[in-house]
Amino acid sequence: MRPIEFTLNGARARVTVEPHETLLWVLRQRLAATEVKSGCERGDCGACAVVLDGRAINSCLALAVQAEGKSVLTVRGLGGPEAPHPLQATFVELGAAQCGICIPGMLVSLYAFLQEHPRATRGEIREAIGGNLCRCTGYQKIVDAAEAAARRLVGATE
Repeated sequence: MRPIEFTLNGARARVTVEPHETLLWVLRQRLAATEVKSGCERGDCGACAVVLDGRAINSCLALAVQAEGKSVLTVRGLGGPEAPHPLQATFVELGAAQCGICIPGMLVSLYAFLQEHPRATRGEIREAIGGNLCRCTGYQKIVDAAEAAARRLVGATE
């Protein structure tokens, strides 16, 4: 067992982990971050996506020890019901969220992508979520919401 420390949604997190434990497992089982969903656990579906130091990753493929000293952002860290992030608000407004399994990963993946590409095209948005699988809605509403949120975010900075 090894103690590690990182920032989780802006708060310091200290936890003792086994060297083989994935970040997904530690987030969900040790830190009760159940908003991070467990899907395929092979890096195929993106349900477990989190933002690690500004980059979206599949937490099922990262070892928890790789988060040492870094910043981890989950969908809970984007915003909450009282103050949702524009991505979250737009997903709700446009009906882009269905069962909730893929949406946390979609949102954090889009968050990281739009930080780097605030004026992304529809095609670029579709490509950015290529690693996030949705089994419910298809992608039309998700991409519509991402585009609308991107416009809001760019408008907020101009």
